[in-house]
Amino acid sequence: MNEYEALLRLQSIDIELMRYSRQLKAMPQQKRLAALDAAKKKLAVQLTKIVGQRKDCEIDVSDSEAAYQHLVDVRDEVKSKLNAGETGYREIGSIEQQLTSLAKKMEKLEFTHGQKMEALEKASKAEKNARDLDARLDAERKSLEESFKRDSANIMAEVRKLATERKQVLADIQPETLATYERLGKRFDGLCVERLHGNVPSVCRVKLQPSLYNDIKKGTSIAECPYCHRMLVTEEVAQ
Repeated sequence: MNEYEALLRLQSIDIELMRYSRQLKAMPQQKRLAALDAAKKKLAVQLTKIVGQRKDCEIDVSDSEAAYQHLVDVRDEVKSKLNAGETGYREIGSIEQQLTSLAKKMEKLEFTHGQKMEALEKASKAEKNARDLDARLDAERKSLEESFKRDSANIMAEVRKLATERKQVLADIQPETLATYERLGKRFDGLCVERLHGNVPSVCRVKLQPSLYNDIKKGTSIAECPYCHRMLVTEEVAQ
């Protein structure tokens, strides 16, 4: 295959690949998959926050239980002194005051501990719901991927076929020509090679002036369009 023929075929292949790529992106599964990815990302942020809250609640509950147990130990120690019968009247009064104070502190801790347990239960439930949702999103993604694979099988077969041919075509194009093609391909959204039919380029359709036309006819089979600056295959020179 001549270089100019390979160049024209390369552009044709790439345009077909771009069309197939747009078809794949437009499939309903792809749109839903994009929405799932966004939901997963948002959920991950929320789950990190929820897990942090749950851990904080666990620490609060643990600290509350430790504080309560400390008061129980102190109360038991005070009671042991009272039950020992070796205390005087004043000491008994002081012990009774200590026990009253301890009882009030324990009552207050019991109340706040209940609130902390409720907060922990709420945080644990929120974490479970978030993890369940994450699992459902994963299951839906798997189902969508399988559906997409089935529905896109024919397109993907054509894509693989074109990709194989593209590798073969590239072997007939010089590195310098390929570099120019890739650079202009980005600029012109893939349509960067045109033919010269008579004295009219096939893409920009601006008729060449006689002097420019004669210069191009004397040049190589792959020139540059003087108007749109695409790669220009000159049929007469090529033949």
